[in-house]
Amino acid sequence: MTEAGQGEDLPEEGRRPRERRAEPRRSPDERSPRADETMQLNVDALRGRDKPGEPRSDDAPPRPDETMALRVDALREQQRGTPPRPKAERPDDGRPHREPAGGGQPEPEQPEQPEQPERERPERLEREQRVPKQPQPHETMQLRVFRPKPAAGPRGQRADRRKAQKKQRRRGLTRPAALAALTAPLTRRLAPLTRRLAPLLAVLAPYARKLKPVYPRRGRSGWRRWMPSWRQWVGLVFSGLGLTSLLLVVAYAATDIPDNLNSYATQQDNVYFWSDGTPMARTGWVQRQAMPLKDIPEDVRWAVLAAENESFYSDPGISFKGISRALWRTVGEGDTEGGSTITQQYVKNVYLTQNQTVSRKFTEAMIALKLDNKMSKDKILEGYLNTSWFGRGTYGIQRAAQAYYGKDVSQLNVSQAAFLASLLKGAGLYDPTLNPKNHARAVERWNWILDRMVKIGKLSPDERAQYKTFPEPLKSNPLADTGRQSDYLVELATQYAKKSAHISDKDFDLGGYQIYTTFDRKREDALTDVVTKARKKAKENDPAAAKTAHYGAASVDTDGRIVAVYGGPDHRTQGYNESNSSTVPAGSAFQPFVYAAGLQNGVVKRRDAPREPVTPDSVYDGDDAVPVSTPEGPYWDRSGRKVAAHNDGKKSYGRITLREALARSVNTPFMQLGMDTGLDKVKQTAVAAGLLPSSMGPQVPDLSLGSSTPSAIRMAGGYATFADAGMSTEPFSVARVTRNGAKVPLDRPAARRAVGAAVAQQVDDALGDAFRTAHPADAPAGAKVTGKAGTTDKDTAAWYVGTARSVSTAVVVYRMDLAKSLEPLPLKGLAGTSADSVPYSIWAGAMAPLG
Repeated sequence: MTEAGQGEDLPEEGRRPRERRAEPRRSPDERSPRADETMQLNVDALRGRDKPGEPRSDDAPPRPDETMALRVDALREQQRGTPPRPKAERPDDGRPHREPAGGGQPEPEQPEQPEQPERERPERLEREQRVPKQPQPHETMQLRVFRPKPAAGPRGQRADRRKAQKKQRRRGLTRPAALAALTAPLTRRLAPLTRRLAPLLAVLAPYARKLKPVYPRRGRSGWRRWMPSWRQWVGLVFSGLGLTSLLLVVAYAATDIPDNLNSYATQQDNVYFWSDGTPMARTGWVQRQAMPLKDIPEDVRWAVLAAENESFYSDPGISFKGISRALWRTVGEGDTEGGSTITQQYVKNVYLTQNQTVSRKFTEAMIALKLDNKMSKDKILEGYLNTSWFGRGTYGIQRAAQAYYGKDVSQLNVSQAAFLASLLKGAGLYDPTLNPKNHARAVERWNWILDRMVKIGKLSPDERAQYKTFPEPLKSNPLADTGRQSDYLVELATQYAKKSAHISDKDFDLGGYQIYTTFDRKREDALTDVVTKARKKAKENDPAAAKTAHYGAASVDTDGRIVAVYGGPDHRTQGYNESNSSTVPAGSAFQPFVYAAGLQNGVVKRRDAPREPVTPDSVYDGDDAVPVSTPEGPYWDRSGRKVAAHNDGKKSYGRITLREALARSVNTPFMQLGMDTGLDKVKQTAVAAGLLPSSMGPQVPDLSLGSSTPSAIRMAGGYATFADAGMSTEPFSVARVTRNGAKVPLDRPAARRAVGAAVAQQVDDALGDAFRTAHPADAPAGAKVTGKAGTTDKDTAAWYVGTARSVSTAVVVYRMDLAKSLEPLPLKGLAGTSADSVPYSIWAGAMAPLG
């Protein structure tokens, strides 16, 4: 509608009700036509005007984009009194028509017009022709038919649905009264802040609206339509920085320095108990002696600072570079890495746990910042030096100096201080006494620290030139040894507890563990006493040979419990445990394992022949120097000679059963039995019975004669397998572990089948015959006692292994000069004779009474 149609020139129908003029009542024939009667939509002319050369059917539907005009011609003609146009020109406007008398098209009914006087018509017509008729406002009205919107496709439908869902969510968020009740207190608290920030928010609002993402972006193509603009990127960066700063401020304000120190700063001893529950030993390894900073030499302090945090006196307590590196390693690569300042390490030592997590790292940084503001740098350094772990069970620089160099910290030089500083990176990796790789790492780290001290100006080049040789520490911690036999028990139990309970060295050194061992106090005392007497007697008889004499002994129950061991004379002078060392061959004490392998697997004496069963009554040649044969023929050594076995004293026994050969310790039948059974079968049987694969000798005929080097503990466990009907249990020394009363999970070994029960019984019977043959009067007739001696061809070791009352004990005597080599030396009568065997006397004393 044009603006002209809204003014005072409107017809009466267009005026407001109060502006309409009163008009006289008319008769039905004189009334004005209604709007719906005079309005006709004429699109024919438009069609012809748009496309004059294109024929178009009258009944064709109009296009949506055609403009529809109101037909006002009829109204004008009615007002002028002119006759209506011909029928052909009358459009079908949907009104009723009258049928003419002569047929044809019906014409629409027209309201009758009052007749005009004849004299007035020509004058009016002439006047209208002279003056052009201006269209009235109601004659110029046009209806614009807009093009209908195209039907929305699947993508448009999804967009419409998303918009509708968003509107529903917005309406739904305001509906629940519970949400309003929850936010009301927060709104009231933030009201003062909101009022203060209102002016600032009003200024930022236009910029914030520009940052509002609108996707897809106009004027962009491809993937750029979905990328934020540079304003949005800048806004995100500054918003992130602002939120991060706010978070750090809030975290700093909310973090308090703990009042209580953690367990790392209040260490305890580890307590060991006998099998009856009585205390056996306290390790004393958790050692700490607080030293004032003034008593710690400045060179020692700067060696630590050069290694760990050279900017300690100037930094704010944290290292942003170090924290970023640690977070990258922890989060990005799934690994953990340091990066802490000394202040952060001190906070971790005394306030937090050792867990390598992002949350712990963040808390550590916040506490370090506060601590740096409240405590002096010297106090922090003093606390750090007194709480750090240096290995060997020591906490603090003073105990570390005593453990590694046997002196106080005040007596350390720069070179020794640099080595102790290297231990702060990880004593398990830098203690040079543990293995060669550790030694190489320690030397490299030591050199780096000294060079670093030169770089930061705390050591002159001339002073550095004086320290070219690595300061080797002591082999062991002198504070940990008591000189008693219990030191060996503690060492054995500690190794087993760490392995089976999965406890790290560092955690174990923190203390608080209660280790309940399997050691029987009475058996341990008896074994120690009898070995001590044997040592004393050896010194009296042959002092020179006694200096290199070694006695290893162990007692193992059939269920795997180690009930007693003898590890050596003094742990302070002999660090390794003789009962657990694999140094000398087993000799003829290995024969029961060959015997069991033959009984279990059978033998093959001819090529391509099936295996034949073997019984205790199977006969073999017991003569001395009998050549060993295989299914293919004689066995030749590399020098081209036939391999033959020799009996003890080169004695021949003729044809002999296997059971008797074992009872009389005849070597030649068992070397041949091993070849017939298969040396691989012999090895498998020995390992299944409890011997370690690493101690097994090469698979040559000498394997059956005891070239393997098992420890006393493993030999006792192997013989216990035969006494327990063929069931083998890994020897263990710890029954349970607790920490401050809480149970620590422990991997307990389970019994497994090594050989058949019948085979085990046959071996045990033969061992009983061996004991009765050698020592017929040493045990009551009804007592179940088994045992066998073991000798080597070069007389470098003497064994006795036997079982009584479900406990197997193995004793070995040998000579070895540890200062020169690990090669066994001839016994020179140190082990006695077959009638007066030292190993047997030790065994009998430890197992008494045998009845």
